[in-house]
Amino acid sequence: MEFNAIYVIVAREFKKFIRERSRLFSAIARPLLWLFIVGAGLSRLVPSDTGVSYTQFIFPGILGMTILFSSIFSSISIIWDKEFGFMKEILVAPVSRLSIVVGKALSGTIVSTIQAAIILALFPILGFNLSIVQIIAVILICAFTSFSISAFGIVLATFYESYESFSVIMNFIVMPMFFLSGAMYPVKLLPEILQICAKINPLTYGIDAMKHVIFKFETGPMSPDIPLIIDAAVIILTSIIFVLIAGKAFERKG
Repeated sequence: MEFNAIYVIVAREFKKFIRERSRLFSAIARPLLWLFIVGAGLSRLVPSDTGVSYTQFIFPGILGMTILFSSIFSSISIIWDKEFGFMKEILVAPVSRLSIVVGKALSGTIVSTIQAAIILALFPILGFNLSIVQIIAVILICAFTSFSISAFGIVLATFYESYESFSVIMNFIVMPMFFLSGAMYPVKLLPEILQICAKINPLTYGIDAMKHVIFKFETGPMSPDIPLIIDAAVIILTSIIFVLIAGKAFERKG
């Protein structure tokens, strides 16, 4: 892979993000509304005997929401690049298709991780006492999860030529991915068919890994659903698979 090409793509996308301040505001406002309005409302309906409030329980899920929406939104840049002809210039350049995919995925990862880190900074308000090691671990999980979701969004974006068609399929995919990720309720409490759907959702493993790091307990109805080693393995494996699929898709475009 050509690292200069990756750097140029990442730098271009990051500059676009810096200039679009409304994008940062909307990306932060959405999880805040879910955390302090939806979470606070549902916390009165969900009893907890684990010492963890419902608002605290959904905090990793809200971090996952931030990653999901930001990562998927970053893949929309591929659609814009196609419409304005920039993607053709990239594809005719003497760089590997994997470099393009990795550059796009890394740009989405950086932006998403920054936004997730801003939301993570709210942990003292929610009553968490996280150590430096825990904070770093959560940010790393956010980064790896974001890379996987960004690569997944790139795979989808390669098959669409217009923003309208892509946004429709995104709305059809994003919310089910969020609700079937263990963000709002434990996966183990879902009906069996929905548990299967949750376990093929890459976001599930990122959120579950964050629960392992943030929460002290390992048993009970609100405990993590999947062993941490499996979470890590699935996140890494899906990242590799999505990058390779997207690279093959770009080769066909070329």
